[in-house]
Amino acid sequence: MVSELKLENRVAFDYHSFELYPDAPKDVQEITLVRFAKKYNLSMEMAAERIDKIAQMGRAEGLDFKYSSTQNTNTMDAHRLTQYVNSLDDPKLTKKFSDFLFKAYFSNNLKLANHDVLLDVAKKADLDLSKIKEVLNSQQYFEAVRKDEKFITSQGVNAVPFFIINNQGIMGAQPKEVFKKVITDALKAEDDLTTGMSCGIDGCNF
Repeated sequence: MVSELKLENRVAFDYHSFELYPDAPKDVQEITLVRFAKKYNLSMEMAAERIDKIAQMGRAEGLDFKYSSTQNTNTMDAHRLTQYVNSLDDPKLTKKFSDFLFKAYFSNNLKLANHDVLLDVAKKADLDLSKIKEVLNSQQYFEAVRKDEKFITSQGVNAVPFFIINNQGIMGAQPKEVFKKVITDALKAEDDLTTGMSCGIDGCNF
C-alpha cells in the first residue's frame, strides 16, 4: 500500500508489544476454535463462521492465512526478541523478523513459545543466533515489553490489529482504502503546516 502511494521515504512503521493472552501457557491447551468461542461467548458454529471470515480476508490480500488451526501459546519470548531486534535500529530488519514470525504462526501454525521455532525465525531473518540464544535464555527485554504494553493500553488499545497513524487510532482489519485516506490526509496536513507558515527575523508569515 505504501509502495502504491510511493511514500516509502515518508512513512515509517513502529512495532509495539501487545499480548492478547499474557497468561497463555507454553504449550497448547485447546484449539483456536474452542478458545475463540469461549472468549466471545459464541457457539462453535458461530465461532467457526467468524474465523472463516477472518481467514478469507487474509487470503483476499494474498496471505496464506490459516487462523483456525493456529496454536495459541505464550508469546512473551517472541515479543522480547522483537524488542531486541527493534533495539538494532534497523526498520527493515524489524519488519523482516516480524513477517517471519507472522508466517510461522498464521501460515505454518507453529508454537511461538517454542525456542527452536524462534531460533529458526531468527535464522531466516539473518540475525545473530548467539545473541538470540542469549536473549532467550535470560529475562532481557522483559521490562521493555511490559513498558511498551503499558503505553499501548494507555492509548486505548485492547485488541489487535490496531494502528495509530498520526495520533489517529484505527481498529481492526479495515479496507486498504481506509488506510490510504488516513495516510494521505495526515501527510497533507503535515505539508500544509510546513508550507503555510514561515518565520524569519521580522516575524512569521501565514
